[in-house]
Amino acid sequence: MQVKIDTKEKFHAITLLDEHITANMTADLQNRLDDFLQNDVKNVVLNMGKVSSLDLEAAETLIKVQQSYYENNASFVICELKPEVEEWLDKEQLLEIMSATPTESEAWDIVQMEEIERELLDDEDPLF
Repeated sequence: MQVKIDTKEKFHAITLLDEHITANMTADLQNRLDDFLQNDVKNVVLNMGKVSSLDLEAAETLIKVQQSYYENNASFVICELKPEVEEWLDKEQLLEIMSATPTESEAWDIVQMEEIERELLDDEDPLF
């Protein structure tokens, strides 16, 4: 699996360069994405603008990875889905549970807002 990684201050922007994400690529995809949870900068924006199709197993893996990120107080946002991929995900009822945005810029905004949310929740004093 080919990827391009651009590390920013608050997140990693990862662009998938393969056109088709198949079931046999899911382990590699999950391992690569899980590795980022070990970094100081844990948030990921996954740009899928070059992906024209993905297998059901690959889509389900992305959802599992997203859940894992949120469980570890990190953001995972998918962006730039091609219309045919977005329609397929919607038909499979997976799009509604994904954190997805039309553009990478909007994904960055979500990551930054979630970072602020986490900081505010960490700073709250207990009422007791």
